[in-house]
Amino acid sequence: MSPSGDIANQQANLILVSTFLMLLIIVPVIFLTLYFAWHYRRSNSTAKYDPDWHHSTRLEVVIWSAPLAIIIALGAITWISTHKLDPYRPLDRLDAERPIPADTKPLTVEVVALDWKWLFFYPDYGIATVNELAAPVDVPINFKITASSVMNSFYIPALAGQIYAMPGMQTKLHAVINKSGEFEGFSANYSGDGFSHMRFKFHGLDQQGFDDWIARVKQMGTALNRDTYLKLEKPSEREPVRYYSSVENGLYEAVLNLCAAPGKMCMNEMMHIDMMGGAGKESAENRERLEYDNRHAKSGAETPGATFPATGTPARSEEDSNSTVGTSVQEGHQGHDMHNMNHDGHSAPGTDDSSGDPAPTQLNN
Repeated sequence: MSPSGDIANQQANLILVSTFLMLLIIVPVIFLTLYFAWHYRRSNSTAKYDPDWHHSTRLEVVIWSAPLAIIIALGAITWISTHKLDPYRPLDRLDAERPIPADTKPLTVEVVALDWKWLFFYPDYGIATVNELAAPVDVPINFKITASSVMNSFYIPALAGQIYAMPGMQTKLHAVINKSGEFEGFSANYSGDGFSHMRFKFHGLDQQGFDDWIARVKQMGTALNRDTYLKLEKPSEREPVRYYSSVENGLYEAVLNLCAAPGKMCMNEMMHIDMMGGAGKESAENRERLEYDNRHAKSGAETPGATFPATGTPARSEEDSNSTVGTSVQEGHQGHDMHNMNHDGHSAPGTDDSSGDPAPTQLNN
């Protein structure tokens, strides 16, 4: 309720307006309930007693018309806000008084939710960071969001509403920061032992400050290639801020398509094969390359996940500690079948839905 970005400000206003409209009914009802209980108490002999009363057209009109009017108003506001605050909808203004200038170039940030840290790619600058995000004030930000294993939720309360980060899928969020400052970002969806510390700092900077931040990342950072990413992807907690001055070409697309590990077929490749009618019997050779849950097994590492043994944290219950090890991989296999699916309402990995395809029915909440 203390927004610093236009989207968050509109969401705060929506909450206030909705609350006010509902209070128009709630407050009178509470007041009249207390008044009737006091006025018609047994000891009040002056109160009118009419046991034969059964109907009042005037009272019925008031009882039904007022709530109906408020429901209509809430419905209209919700309908408009659902479309206006759709996270997939590009911005059309910087704030209530300023439209976006025609020559403004949005900042693109590719977000990957890892166990348990955040990885941010800046494709326009060829850099990446861990657990630190920055953007210039009054510049639209286009977030492209995915995850490496389990579902998370990307959330910067001062900037905009939360949106899910899911493996093998890409969600989007459009936002703008209107004030300089340091803001809190975190995961709003429970994802395992390190969830509580899966936080990052978001810096709203003026243009010069943002340029200096980019220069600092390039000066202090190291290279981020696939080998480095696969080490970073392993579950860890309280990960410090890291800078990467260069990023291997196509790394984000490989993460999105679950093929950053060697020997794995990318999901968009398999989708293309399916779209062309399949590869026939010889496609059986692709089966092992499509087992994304086991993409770390050949390297001797356990499948990443939110439970023992991937985290190194034993089970909470002693009687279940032995069975947890044997079942975690099987349960993870079932839970990750979603990787092989292209759910309705989400962009196909490796594709751009800027052509105007319908956005998913998820509110920017």
